[in-house]
Amino acid sequence: MAEKSYRILAINPGSTSTKIGLFEGDTCVFSANVAHDAAKLKAMGGVSAQLPYRRDMILDILDCNNVKLADIDAFVGRGGGLMPCEGGVYTISTKMLDDAAAGANGVQHPAQLGSQLAHEFARFSGDKPAFVVNPPDTDELCDEARMTGIKGVYRHVHLHALNLKETAIRHAKSMGRRYEDCDFIVCHIGGGISISAHQHGRMIDGYDIVGGEGPMTPTRCGAVPVIEAFSYLEEHGINTARRLCQRTGGFTDLLGTSDAIEVTKRAAAGDEAAKRAWSAMEYQIAKYIASMAGVLKGHVDGILLGGGMVHNEELVAYIQDACGWIAPVTAYPGEFELEAMAAGAIRVLEGEEEPKTYTGNPVFSGFACFE
Repeated sequence: MAEKSYRILAINPGSTSTKIGLFEGDTCVFSANVAHDAAKLKAMGGVSAQLPYRRDMILDILDCNNVKLADIDAFVGRGGGLMPCEGGVYTISTKMLDDAAAGANGVQHPAQLGSQLAHEFARFSGDKPAFVVNPPDTDELCDEARMTGIKGVYRHVHLHALNLKETAIRHAKSMGRRYEDCDFIVCHIGGGISISAHQHGRMIDGYDIVGGEGPMTPTRCGAVPVIEAFSYLEEHGINTARRLCQRTGGFTDLLGTSDAIEVTKRAAAGDEAAKRAWSAMEYQIAKYIASMAGVLKGHVDGILLGGGMVHNEELVAYIQDACGWIAPVTAYPGEFELEAMAAGAIRVLEGEEEPKTYTGNPVFSGFACFE
């Protein structure tokens, strides 16, 4: 008898749209990018207040395409708003919903609607299973990566964990190996840039990309000298500085645009500022990739590149030239977020992976020896 091909609805909320995908096994049979009115979203106030509006629009799209919730085996949403937790597949619980609705991690982002939407659809379908997979608050840092030189101040991590881990899982499979048996440097290069070290199935180091770490990006300033940051704060204030870390830094501040394609066109046309900014971003990406090689003590099975900017062949060639001496560089342009969510749910339904329970307790709260 053939194994059951599970039907999974994956939901990935973005700033002004929500991507959805219906999967039968690993095949996407229907997908849509449900556009939302930005002015309406803004008028609603907090992110979680958008839930009924987004939910009803998605239900209309599903209905127009004859997709029935009753025919779906499980629902999976992009995680967000949670306290730091290990990677894996989590069953959506009351505690998770409460933290997501509040934005317990202190970062307001549409991703926190993912678990709430999945729960709503699961409830409408007769309480089918609902999950999140490798949420953005995935924290598997090794102890050494957490330390700073200030007592009571520790490093945290916010990364594109979902896409990073799925890229690594897929690459390991292409090698005929398990993710848990490999060591990779994995990058997501898009509007935000995540660079991470993966050792035997755990993401042991990476950067707090919404906290001002890592390379500059189209929308984020990246790491800056602390003393210079103090001077900037004194002149411009903390709210302006915080926005530079999260959405108005990088190309947006330097060039007035976050469009990487526009920046490359301007650079090719001789715009000196665009050339300088693009070159600096490439340089910083390579520098941070190399730092992760040290974390892995030189044992790197591959450097994997994902995200929208990886469609740029010149950028990939630069990274290959700068970092190919560490390990082979493989490009996976775009992202696998919907596919990653569906794959995680299927692993649980097939008994390949045990779902985890979200507790709301952060995986790390300090070292007792420094208390």
